[in-house]
Amino acid sequence: MEKQLIFGEFDTILSEEKVWKIGGFPLPDGSFWEYREPDAVVIVRNGILYVRAPLSKQNDKIQILDNAKHMYYSVEQVVVPEQGEVSFELQIRARTQNTVPGDLYDGYVSLNLLDFTTGAALDFFAGNDKYASVYAVLPFPGVEVPKMDKTRYFCIFKEDTNFKPREFNTYKITYNRAKDEVIFYLNGEEVRRENDVPIKFNQFTIALGIMTEKDLTPEGSVSIHGQTVIAEYSPVTVTITE
Repeated sequence: MEKQLIFGEFDTILSEEKVWKIGGFPLPDGSFWEYREPDAVVIVRNGILYVRAPLSKQNDKIQILDNAKHMYYSVEQVVVPEQGEVSFELQIRARTQNTVPGDLYDGYVSLNLLDFTTGAALDFFAGNDKYASVYAVLPFPGVEVPKMDKTRYFCIFKEDTNFKPREFNTYKITYNRAKDEVIFYLNGEEVRRENDVPIKFNQFTIALGIMTEKDLTPEGSVSIHGQTVIAEYSPVTVTITE
């Protein structure tokens, strides 16, 4: 049995939390850290979400809060089938200004599939001249990550330049819980396969983001130096096969 879900309706993104909401995490002091750039320009046209964000937000203490600058979470979580597989597919166009050439992590556009029951994540990152697939278990604020015999927290990036830079590309991630398998596709071609995934994904929050990935220093964040990231996203098609 197969069913499809479409996460789009970007025209509701500013007025109501119907399909999407601003991402972020609650902090120990009771406040909420929003992934929202104050000067972002948001346009919805022909079903495509366009976000142009001059980067300004920083966090000097928590890496995950420093990385994401502007991000939307799906209001609904996609539950992973016990048998079969679930796939997520969309088109992304990424363009940046004042980022370091060849340095993807200086500013990029992201698709993030986040499991807040385990801290696990599957991602695609796209920049001006490079893209990466990402497979991780992360210390999200307020999320209890299961203890494992192996490394508890990790993030494995695989970068490539074999895509259409500054144009729309089609990104797809497929997860099979029974097989503990993740497959990444770019423009219909398999570009990465992870077998023996050491954690079971239970559900996914879909996130559409603008991010950097710069390690915090003893002096704090070094992620901002005047970059602008321009992101365009199509609706996300989710296919669940049981």
